[in-house]
Amino acid sequence: MPKRSAGLLMYRRTASGLEVFLVHPGGPYWAKKGGGAWGIPKGEYHKGEEPVDAAKREFTEETGFTPTGTLVELGSIQQKSGKIVTAWAIEGDCDPAELVSNTCSLQWPPKSGKFVEIPEIDEGRWFGMTAARETIRKEQEPLLERLRDALAKTQR
Repeated sequence: MPKRSAGLLMYRRTASGLEVFLVHPGGPYWAKKGGGAWGIPKGEYHKGEEPVDAAKREFTEETGFTPTGTLVELGSIQQKSGKIVTAWAIEGDCDPAELVSNTCSLQWPPKSGKFVEIPEIDEGRWFGMTAARETIRKEQEPLLERLRDALAKTQR
């Protein structure tokens, strides 16, 4: 059975158009990876935990920001690893300079027996939709299209 995660895609409307808040994973493996490495704040949920509650919890743990507002369901995607990610969008704003991520322990270098403590997220940034498509993990790209479609329906 595949692992399951839940996450939030924060968005805001600006004079120049729609922007989304994406995060870059921390740690040595991701250090030099840019385009295609960014994604939504997300994480696995516990047995008995509602995915939407996990999405909010993970967003706060990984960014230090508390999401508030109405959620827009974006459905699920499957990542290359097989993990299924269920996502929601939420309108909001945050200052990426104030991002504070939780940490986790990672064996580095792999199979060395040495562990280092790393932030789960080392950076967050606002992206316009075109830049977001170039930057987000390809398997998460449908979430951007679903957000755009959902917002277009509410503006009719």
